[in-house]
Amino acid sequence: MFGLSIGLSVLLVVCILAACAFEFINGFHDTANAVATVIYTRSLKPRTAVIWSGFWNFVGVYFGGLAVAVGIINLLPLEALVDQNIQHNIAMILSLIFTAIIWNLATWYFGIPCSSSHTLLGSIFGIGIAFMFISSSGQIALNWKKVIDAGLSLLISPVFGFGLTMLLMWIFKKAVKKKKFFNEPSPDKKPPFWIRGLLVLTCTSVSYSHGSNDGQKGVGLMMIILITMLPAYFALNNSKNPAVMSANTTQISAYINKADTTHLAKTDRGNLAIVNSKIADMNTILSISQTPAGIPKEKRFEVRQDIITIARTTDKLLSSDQFKSALNKDEIGLIKKNIGELKSNTEFAPWWVLLLISASLGLGTMVGWKRIVVTIGEKIGKSHLSYAQGASAEIVAATTISASSLLGLPVSTTHVLSSGVAGSMVSQGGIKNLQYATVKNILLAWVVTIPVTVLMAGSMFLLLRAII
Repeated sequence: MFGLSIGLSVLLVVCILAACAFEFINGFHDTANAVATVIYTRSLKPRTAVIWSGFWNFVGVYFGGLAVAVGIINLLPLEALVDQNIQHNIAMILSLIFTAIIWNLATWYFGIPCSSSHTLLGSIFGIGIAFMFISSSGQIALNWKKVIDAGLSLLISPVFGFGLTMLLMWIFKKAVKKKKFFNEPSPDKKPPFWIRGLLVLTCTSVSYSHGSNDGQKGVGLMMIILITMLPAYFALNNSKNPAVMSANTTQISAYINKADTTHLAKTDRGNLAIVNSKIADMNTILSISQTPAGIPKEKRFEVRQDIITIARTTDKLLSSDQFKSALNKDEIGLIKKNIGELKSNTEFAPWWVLLLISASLGLGTMVGWKRIVVTIGEKIGKSHLSYAQGASAEIVAATTISASSLLGLPVSTTHVLSSGVAGSMVSQGGIKNLQYATVKNILLAWVVTIPVTVLMAGSMFLLLRAII
């Protein structure tokens, strides 16, 4: 398979299955967040709710874009990791995924809403730190800017969930005059049709947004596997034409070199030199490649590195006011357009990867939901979840997750929704309306997930690397 030995081919299949297992567990671990309100309020029967949610999770992964997947890939500097031997890469992938699976299963078993995003970020962080101990550079193998962006997103989103849900509850109280909307669900009666319709709509929105964010984490994991183990085949989007890449780099070079270098800061002149050097290297390779398959296998990852360096360094140039002032608005726009087209050669996922992860998340959504539904519906607040509370928490969750997906930031569906439910409980009866034991467990899981997964992933990586 792809020129690998039988043993390495088996390990590749194991890694792919492990990524699917992570996404399957992510499905039933996080699905309760989408179906809790429709099940708890009797708006839909449990079987119907989880099948419906599973379908929209599938759709969210397949059509929700790749921004989050690319963000996950960029957390690890693959250019540093791919230079290692393939056994090293297998140890990295298995420790990353197994840590995430173990912690997700443990928190699910105890019915604690825990973030798969936190789990994955902690695992990646652990790998990066462990890499420091075996690297000749002695540096932590992490893209710090992306790690900080992802960390802030995970830190701030629950605060947004809590505050915005309180605000939405206040708006509902002012705008909705029907008291039934603020009642607890009846154990033997279905809610009115208009309430059922609203809750089914919010369930659909959270399911789709969950797929477009959490599901894309699985796509990112799968692409890390393929790029690190098979860089000759998956470092570049092979559906793209090298002639178009060459045209992009030519236009980028033409426009950035219009700037008057005599008035540029030393840093800008250095970045400009880096871009020109990488464009020259890349065009040398592309000049002998008339089709994607024509790029020599041993050069494809090098081209990927060149594209990433060109894109990142050009972004630095365009963030410099002094450099931008040397160009007009149209020239800056054309540079950005060509950079975007160039990045499409590295920011991609094959259709079968999307299908595999979509199916894994969708199927996982259809099982294991009951433990966390009870926590969401009954154990966060002292009063049971009302129709208004369920709707407001899910509207805020869907909106927050969708916005994060557009920005390419991973966000915790679990934490956004559970913090939203907590906010709705406070809006109903004040801070005393919270069940402190449950909130304490959720906060504890939120705090300890990162250090625990860092330690687990880093230790497992060093152990597997020694064994493999």
